[in-house]
Amino acid sequence: MSTTTTEPGNRARRTAYAALAGMLLIAIVFEVAKHSTGYWQLAVFGLGPDLALMFGGGAGLARGQLHPRAVPPYNLVHRFWGPLAVALAAALGVLSLGYFIGALAWALHIALDRSLGYGLRTPDGFQRS
Repeated sequence: MSTTTTEPGNRARRTAYAALAGMLLIAIVFEVAKHSTGYWQLAVFGLGPDLALMFGGGAGLARGQLHPRAVPPYNLVHRFWGPLAVALAAALGVLSLGYFIGALAWALHIALDRSLGYGLRTPDGFQRS
């Protein structure tokens, strides 16, 4: 049986991701206002994860299907460990504070995607259930 976005568990998960997105947005606004830095990181890290979609088009794909060649990079940049690693490096002083803000923006992107029902992809390019 296939999981749909209308099942109660999935709705709760999407609501939790929406709440996380809201908290991340508040944190981003606070950090940017407090430190006046991280502007380019907001754009790069906030929009960058969807660059994998540019390589996902092609002839003969079903509606909503991402080309299999684009699935590994897409899934790589749509997992929370990436922004967590960048945030940790910034918190330890390895990267500048702007990267911490970039990590928050990256995590916000992922949380928004998940709250809207967009998750990781299967090897053949379809949304995972």
